[in-house]
Amino acid sequence: MSLSLKSLLLGFGISAAIFALFHFVGPWFFLDGRRPFQLNFAAGAALGLVLGLLIHHVLQVSRKAAIHAMAFVAVPGMLIMAAVGSHFAVFFPRLDPALDKVFGSLILWFYGFSLAGALWVARRA
Repeated sequence: MSLSLKSLLLGFGISAAIFALFHFVGPWFFLDGRRPFQLNFAAGAALGLVLGLLIHHVLQVSRKAAIHAMAFVAVPGMLIMAAVGSHFAVFFPRLDPALDKVFGSLILWFYGFSLAGALWVARRA
């Protein structure tokens, strides 16, 4: 299977997992207060960075191809999550519709750190 196809499939899988996570346990992510907010973004950064640093292992590609692979993973995820975020109240009726901006920011934060991790790996190849 080609690099782009494997990456796109992983990207759609991650998007489905994110959607399912927020659909079923979304109220546990958006608790009142600064501490839960900070923990969400710290966890998003850590998970994204780990994904980016390990993408060459996950997809079994060279370290040099890590950034290309991560780009093919991140782009469908960001596009799908942008569509979900634009209709946040429809997809997540149990959550406050005002949280759409926080959701979008968290998704960008996650994918930004994943791209940064993959770039780090590729530059060190």
